[in-house]
Amino acid sequence: MSSANTASLNTATHTVAPRRARKGTSERRGGYWWYILPGAIGFLAVVAVPFGMNLWYSLTSFRGVGDPVFIGFENYQRLLGDPLFWASFRHSVVFIVAMAILPTAIGVVVAAVLFNYISPKFGSKVASFLRATYYLPQILPIAVAGVLWKWMYQPQYGIINTTLRDLGLGGLAQNWLGDSDLAIYAVMNVLVWLQIGYTVVVFMAGLSRVDPALYEAAELDGATWFQQFRTITLNQLRPEIAVVLITTSVAALKVFAPIFVLTRGGPGTSTIVPAYFSFSNFFTTTKVGYGAAVASVLALMISVVAVALLRYQTRNSEGFEDGRG
Repeated sequence: MSSANTASLNTATHTVAPRRARKGTSERRGGYWWYILPGAIGFLAVVAVPFGMNLWYSLTSFRGVGDPVFIGFENYQRLLGDPLFWASFRHSVVFIVAMAILPTAIGVVVAAVLFNYISPKFGSKVASFLRATYYLPQILPIAVAGVLWKWMYQPQYGIINTTLRDLGLGGLAQNWLGDSDLAIYAVMNVLVWLQIGYTVVVFMAGLSRVDPALYEAAELDGATWFQQFRTITLNQLRPEIAVVLITTSVAALKVFAPIFVLTRGGPGTSTIVPAYFSFSNFFTTTKVGYGAAVASVLALMISVVAVALLRYQTRNSEGFEDGRG
């Protein structure tokens, strides 16, 4: 074979090979879409389409039957002047304290005690048992937990008031869920109880990645447990604290089930939250368009808060990695 023919053959071979490689790569990429398809269909059916319909209904006057009547942004204008709407969001801020701030503060302390004191002194099995005990409320269905706490709060025969009377403190017995001044604090107590287990599990998982040499060096330097907690534990758990605050804050903004089970937004409107306010407009007063507007504003607020917290968490993680480096 002549050198010219050999050169032509080599050129053709080198030309065909990249084409085949590109074709194989494109075929593989095309095959990946089939794995995304079920999730995409589920997202469209469960999230995107219902949310689009909700936005449409929020621009209409609709009672649940008949044809919706387009009214533009009138429902949103009504929201701005509705004191109950603003009260529901104020209650959401209170529940952020109960579902995010307090459980995070309590959880990090409990996790540190279990990991750094209980586990070395009494064994990992005892620490694991206590961790599971704290997590138990997360496993219980909200309906079961709500019935349990309603029984405990019952003013006549509930265990809380009965115990107070047995101790001679009957003057402290209250109608915990029936008093408009106390109901929101009673609900907050339940929410803290529900959330602590989640924070304890996350923080104990975070502590498991901390280098034990840090605590050993601190002990050799004579640092107390509180000093180790402040300088080592809190600093090392910064990524986990950020994640917990994000997830629990979003959960507090959209809280519904505990309110539905315990108080139905009462007494009066003392514990109403946006999710229950939207629900009551949908199914109690059948003001579907107005309820959809409430739900849309709530979704927007949750999105804004989630994005802001995620950006903060990203910057916090970058600073944490730089500090470690």
